[in-house]
Amino acid sequence: MQQAMAGTLEAPEALLARLDAAARRMETPCGDGLMVWRSWGEGEPLVLFHGGSGSWRHWIRNIEPLARHRRVVCPDLPGLGESAMPPPAETPAPIATLVRQGLTEMLGEGTRYDLAGFSFGALISGHLAAQAGPGLRSVTLIGAGALGLPRPRTELLKVRDKQGEARIAAHRHNLATLMLADSGQIDALALLVQEWNTEHGRFRSRGFAHGASLREAIAKARAPVALIYGERDAIAWPELERRFEALRAVQPEAWTGVIPGAGHWVAYEAAGAFNAMLLDMLRRRVGAA
Repeated sequence: MQQAMAGTLEAPEALLARLDAAARRMETPCGDGLMVWRSWGEGEPLVLFHGGSGSWRHWIRNIEPLARHRRVVCPDLPGLGESAMPPPAETPAPIATLVRQGLTEMLGEGTRYDLAGFSFGALISGHLAAQAGPGLRSVTLIGAGALGLPRPRTELLKVRDKQGEARIAAHRHNLATLMLADSGQIDALALLVQEWNTEHGRFRSRGFAHGASLREAIAKARAPVALIYGERDAIAWPELERRFEALRAVQPEAWTGVIPGAGHWVAYEAAGAFNAMLLDMLRRRVGAA
């Protein structure tokens, strides 16, 4: 599906290339290589962490709308996208430390920022929040797992051993099973993002998605916390309220939000509603948007 941009029709490949070209790029140490960061816009930083097997492209429908209000900062998390693999880690905490160090180098010591993380990015956000100093002004978790509750099974197909139409069909299956509630939203852009992310993903994060690691880490956060789900998120539906309760058990003042009809990749499937909710939460919690 083509994207309407500034009154014109823009093909998915052109949209991705244009946003990549418009980004300010920075690199920080990561294992034996570098972690890649991109930023757009001006003003107070809003840092976005993408999901597992992803890249900055998970935010393709959010970057420009959010960058009208904030400086939007998107890394490729370690071992994903263009970033090098992290050192071996048995928990998310060392990876969060590596990302936090890069973020400090990226923004400068003492800079105030807001953080939002999707899925695996929510897990890293929670562990970073447990370590962060006063620079972290708020943390928003999106489609979060690892809250100590059972996760519904999602049967995904292997993609790397397939080519042509079989590979596209596998991407469609995986997007419909895990990422998007409405299969009609699986358009050319979603498939392009999924294919690029799959080709470049090396770090396997699914082992961190179970247990209560995020709940335990976010309990230590001193910044305001929020949790957003798409109403039909495959990792949480139909028990979203139990997840909100698990968060409030350790962060009683946490804000929560549900976007009707959307799935796990809510920032893509319901981009307009998601962008508005995130900006409104930031405005009301910390007075910035």
